[in-house]
Amino acid sequence: MTVQPTRHSRRREREPAAAPARIRATGGRYAPLDTQAVLSIERAAFQILATLGLSDATPRAVSLVCAAGGSLSPEGRLCFPEDLVERCLRELPRELVLCGREARHDLNLGGSRVHVGTGGAAPMVVDLQTGVYRESRLRDLYDAARIVDTLEHVHFFSRSLVARDMSDPLSLEINTVFACLAGTSKHVCVSASTPVHVQEIARMCYLVAGSEAAFRARPFLSLNINHAVPPLRLDPDACEVLMAAVELGIPAMVNTFGQMAASSAVTIAGCVAQTIAETLAGMVIAWLVDPQARLVFGPRPMVTDLRTGAMSGGSGEQASLTAACVQMARHFNLPNSTIAGATDSKIADAQAGYEKALNVTLAAHAGCNFITQACGMQASLMAASLESYLIDNDMLGAILKSLAPVPVDASTLALESLRAVVEGEGHFLGQPDTLARMNSDFVYPHLADRRSPAQWEQAGAHDLRTVARQRTLDLLANYFPCHLDSATEATLRAGWDIKLMPQEMHAP
Repeated sequence: MTVQPTRHSRRREREPAAAPARIRATGGRYAPLDTQAVLSIERAAFQILATLGLSDATPRAVSLVCAAGGSLSPEGRLCFPEDLVERCLRELPRELVLCGREARHDLNLGGSRVHVGTGGAAPMVVDLQTGVYRESRLRDLYDAARIVDTLEHVHFFSRSLVARDMSDPLSLEINTVFACLAGTSKHVCVSASTPVHVQEIARMCYLVAGSEAAFRARPFLSLNINHAVPPLRLDPDACEVLMAAVELGIPAMVNTFGQMAASSAVTIAGCVAQTIAETLAGMVIAWLVDPQARLVFGPRPMVTDLRTGAMSGGSGEQASLTAACVQMARHFNLPNSTIAGATDSKIADAQAGYEKALNVTLAAHAGCNFITQACGMQASLMAASLESYLIDNDMLGAILKSLAPVPVDASTLALESLRAVVEGEGHFLGQPDTLARMNSDFVYPHLADRRSPAQWEQAGAHDLRTVARQRTLDLLANYFPCHLDSATEATLRAGWDIKLMPQEMHAP
């Protein structure tokens, strides 16, 4: 008798070999601000918090802050005295681990360690078949997750697409969690719009982990939370979401997402000072809920193109602004995140390449722990492009390699090897050290073409985007990971209205 394989076993049979171990990268050598500038921005941020404060605080936030020494101004603005902020900064954890469902995907945030991944929450996708922009759907999000699952230089999967085919906010957020966890075993970041939704997401995570205690010990999902609405307003719903996440053991990205020259000052210094103040306000509120909360400091202001009023995520000013914010985060010695890679280009072309490379490189060399939107995004975060994930994976490998220090010692100065070459063959290609370092010292691209013009023409003279599109189509036709076992998947489907159909999760 022939035994038919189950859906899950078919999916396992078609998985490619595991990706190579990722590069362990450390930045922090690039600092756009001198010491005096850092201290001036710090003083300005503390002054903003103490004297201007933030409006629209929830009653619970007001109670927490005022009980700790803060105050509510006659105009109803919540003020944070400098000693309260400094106490928070002294006591906040300096490192935290964002776990993958497999330990090899764990991310240690702290110091100047660098991790890069996705993000964006785009409402559109560049259709892989037609190249036309269209509304993104739940299947697109699942496809993006399983693509990222195969890319060794993409370290985490922050929800990059909005499932526009979901009927209501709860359905959207629950199905987003399911699609992400089904598609990748890397750390996942999603969002929630209400504390009730946070509770549902927590229940799902506890179930997948096996228990609440197991999830709290190894949190494989975190929440992106934009608690502030620049200039200097709190978002009441987002603040409640932040406090709920802390209580439920879900790590929180405490993000401030403003626009220089629109919702903040037109100068980089003014924008950084305001953004740091707004982000610190969220950190203080969350820390008052739980001093050991897993919090990631997320100043992520964007730049406005003053000719149009639109965001310009790929500009040189954006790269400098982002690096300055990262330097301030490292000054406070906080686990941190930022956005870099929000190209303004509509397709994966030369503009996208240089804008992404510039912005991600500066953020990485400044030492950002958790760089979101580093791959896959187009049109100032309005759309994701699935083939761009593969192209950007090559780019990220090169950027991460550029973070490595240059070792200088007797073996790397290679004087003995030089003598042997000069007295022998006249080149280093056959030297033992050359062969030994061929794979250990070099990162090779998967898509970028290094052949001669004649070889390239003979192979069809395809451009990078064409090659990437075909590789992406092949990957999506063949790679169906099995990150939710059948019993867990069945329990999730029984407990929530999961819209991603089982037949979409295996090869036809």
